[in-house]
Amino acid sequence: MKAHKRKPFAGFKDLLKLYSFMRPFRGKFFLGLIFLLISSGASLMFPKFLGNMVDLGNQGKLISEISRTGLILLAILVIQALFSYLRTRLFVEVTERTLASIRQHLYNHLIRLPMSFFAVRRVGELNSRISSDIAILQDSLTTTLADFLSQILLITGGITLMVISSFRLTIFMLSILPAVALLSFFSGRAIRRFSKKAQGYVAESNTIVEETLQGIQNVKAFTNELFEINRYREKTDEVARAGIRGGKYQAAMSFIVLIFFVAMGAVIWRGATLIAEGKMAAGQLFSFVIYSGFIAGNIGGMAGVYTRLQKAIGAAEKLLQLFDEPSETLDDQYIPVPETTLHGKIEFSRVAFEYPSRKENEVLHEVSFTAEPGQQIALVGPSGAGKSTIVSLLLKFYDPTSGQILFDGRDNSSFPLTALRAQMAIVPQDVFLFGGTIRENIAYGKPGSSEEEIIDAASQANAWEFIRLFPDKLETIVGERGVQLSGGQRQRIAIARAVLKNPKILILDEATSSLDSESERLVQEALDKLMKERTSIVIAHRLATIRNADKIIVLENGIIAEQGTHNELLASQKGLYQNMIELQFAL
Repeated sequence: MKAHKRKPFAGFKDLLKLYSFMRPFRGKFFLGLIFLLISSGASLMFPKFLGNMVDLGNQGKLISEISRTGLILLAILVIQALFSYLRTRLFVEVTERTLASIRQHLYNHLIRLPMSFFAVRRVGELNSRISSDIAILQDSLTTTLADFLSQILLITGGITLMVISSFRLTIFMLSILPAVALLSFFSGRAIRRFSKKAQGYVAESNTIVEETLQGIQNVKAFTNELFEINRYREKTDEVARAGIRGGKYQAAMSFIVLIFFVAMGAVIWRGATLIAEGKMAAGQLFSFVIYSGFIAGNIGGMAGVYTRLQKAIGAAEKLLQLFDEPSETLDDQYIPVPETTLHGKIEFSRVAFEYPSRKENEVLHEVSFTAEPGQQIALVGPSGAGKSTIVSLLLKFYDPTSGQILFDGRDNSSFPLTALRAQMAIVPQDVFLFGGTIRENIAYGKPGSSEEEIIDAASQANAWEFIRLFPDKLETIVGERGVQLSGGQRQRIAIARAVLKNPKILILDEATSSLDSESERLVQEALDKLMKERTSIVIAHRLATIRNADKIIVLENGIIAEQGTHNELLASQKGLYQNMIELQFAL
């Protein structure tokens, strides 16, 4: 499949789109541009007055006239320095506020993207986008932009004043510009290509670091330190190789300066002959040479600016790709209303589903079942049967490929997404706790809860008995992903979080697996209390925990093989559920 070829100026359009975040600060930005214009104009006047001073000396003028010209030069330098200072202050403020706005908008957009997006993206790559790529933009929004505009002003203004001074010499000097422009254009395109490659490799290397540190226990358990070291070294070597290849083109742009210095030597020679012929004053040549130096230096500097600009365009393209991803529609000001209040009835009607990244594999096929309000529905079956997929569809992480999911007789699409998820809670097998305090982790179920509500939720979850024994109680730091707590303690914190949310529908995803007997007993007691008067969907491997379920749904290869109560399934002909029971309780 052929890669889509971007239009030549598409990258610049991408960069300009990011400049839209600067709109709230455009007043200060344009004031900074005015200051930039003034400071650049002052710089352009400097060579002219230096030339005037030389001519005054050659003409034998009074020292007072020469001194007056010197004072004008000093005033020009002070004006240039003052307005450069003010321009820098304004541009830095505008840049920092703009970058903060880009970071906030990007994070707000990322967190609203659907699960289908995160299923195919790696955390390290996204981290790189929100940190490294935005850091590249920081330079382009201040230094690069200011340098680019300043150099354009100095080059155009310098050439204009040179034409006024000596048209012949100006034409002579500018005769080499087309070759320089072509060199800059082709080198810049190559630099941009390798810069984009390097940025991609940096994102991949960041992903390796992120995943390795998150799974450091597995790395060490499997003694794979050397494997990870080699993997990271290979990726960072690719970054270096891409940078070196781009550096060859960047280094080639140094010849621009060489060409201009050769031209300056030729200009001085030609100007000296004009002075000898009486067609040019020495001061004019002096100013002309300084303007030539200005232009040579600024065109040479344009190479570096262009390089940084290409890097910024590469970063802008990556960021805008994220902004272009369609996000979920969430209600920021959600307030419960009777029309969207759930009573707890759930119905799957001929639901089929395949993951977007695996369209050839149908995970669920013609799945139909009903859960009445307050019922406990257990989902059992071998790994890969589709149990977790049903939970993902309930939470509307994905939409069914075909069929309907109904809540209280209404299609789930008729409910606002926020309203649905606000009335559900999940207690997963692999509990994720944030690295803050126990208070913060429980309150995550209902931000802004009072201490009494948090303690009550912890008590109902059988968690308060161990929390109160900690010296810092609710202020105890749980550590990264809750590593300071045992598995049973983490589960009870998660249950307390669900209790605080007070959901209409409760989802338990193997919440008691991998626990010792005492922890399982405490967690199961808490779950039994939590499930009362709530519709509960329970994924279970330990079949002893779901014997009292109102309905057990046995899944196999994405279809419902059997459904009924524990006794009904045992009383029926020998089936999958009975086989599972016999395997688990076999002596």
